[in-house]
Amino acid sequence: MDIALIIPIVAIVSIFIVFPGMVFHYITLWRKQKTLEPDDERMLEDLWRSAKAMERRIETLEKLVDTHPEDGMPASRPSRSAFDQ
Repeated sequence: MDIALIIPIVAIVSIFIVFPGMVFHYITLWRKQKTLEPDDERMLEDLWRSAKAMERRIETLEKLVDTHPEDGMPASRPSRSAFDQ
């Protein structure tokens, strides 16, 4: 085969087969990484439970402070919760 014939064939194969194959390969990898792994889901669930427990503790502390203020007058605080949804 002549080199003048091989170069256009390689160029056409590269443009229509190799390049789209590479693009689809990396799109597939990107989509795989977009989802959470099971370990990540467990970690998020643990963090959520810890945040909810901390929120309950803070609310309990606020109630205790509201019922026993230093000046003897009950304080009125609005209920604040960042996790109420």
